[in-house]
Amino acid sequence: LLSLEYIVISLFILIIVFLIEFDYDYFFPVIFLVFSVCEGALGLSILVSMIRSHGNDFFNSFGLSLC
Repeated sequence: LLSLEYIVISLFILIIVFLIEFDYDYFFPVIFLVFSVCEGALGLSILVSMIRSHGNDFFNSFGLSLC
């Protein structure tokens, strides 16, 4: 999840630099941040539900998510 958030922040910075360079509107980064926050919350909720159901957050237990 942390690497996914790092990718989102990197993309956000690239979008901001692109918009500053070409003088576009700043409405798209707000929408991008809303979707990235929803993605982060969804990832954390899936992680918490897997920890509660299987008892740990080890990578080997991700195969159990097929239930």
